[in-house]
Order: sequence, then structure tokens, then C-alpha cells
Amino acid sequence: MTIFTRIAKGEIPSYKVAESEDFYAFLDISPLAEGHTLVIPKNVEDDYIFNLDEKTYEGLWAFARKVAVALKAAVPCKRVGVAVLGMEVPHTHIHLVPLQTEGDLDFRKKRPEVSDARKAELAAAILAEYEKL
Repeated sequence: MTIFTRIAKGEIPSYKVAESEDFYAFLDISPLAEGHTLVIPKNVEDDYIFNLDEKTYEGLWAFARKVAVALKAAVPCKRVGVAVLGMEVPHTHIHLVPLQTEGDLDFRKKRPEVSDARKAELAAAILAEYEKL
């Protein structure tokens, strides 16, 4: 079982920003920017997005789109950037990152420090926006 599956099952704490029957979104523990969110399928642990069956693949992107809309409403940014790397954890995941510039999506840059209190505040704000959709 991957760490992301354990997070989605509630076995490991996370800052949840959205959830459906099949998908889960939570704040990245090492964010590129405040609000950096990971979106995962809850019931599929394959580490390569293009291995997903069509229904899961399309559902994941539809869920990620809704989360991105909520994220942009909750976190001031010019755009929400998207990245699919999948090399850190062997579980398909989409990164949604609030952007001011294209350089904000550079995974090699120094990560900002975000307090637990701020993460809780961000997660609650994004979840509130998600629930409005």
C-alpha cells in the first residue's frame, strides 16, 4: 500500500482540500507555493498516469479541474499550474500549483516554509471553495 493510499484512507494525516468517492486532494507536505495540492485516485496505485483505465484517467482530470478552480478562488494567483511527474511516490498524482510566474513550477527551487496553522487555513479555504462548486 502506498503512502498516498494510506493518506486517502485516513491512516496518515493530511490537509484535505477535496474528496469524492474515487479521488482525493490534499496539500503537498513540501510545497512549491502555498496551496500546492496533490490529486490522486483513491483506488488505483499504479505509478504511471497513462496506465490508468480510461474511466479513472478521465475522472481524475475532471476532479483535478474542479479542485484547480477551487484552488484559484482560495489562493490569489495568476494561474494554477499542472505537473504530472510521479517519480517521488509510486502512485499516480497530479500537482496543482498556484503560479505567479512560470518559474514557480520549478521543482528544483527552494521550497517555502509553510506552518501547520497556515496549511490548515489554506486547506479549509480550498475545501470551502470546492464545496461551492
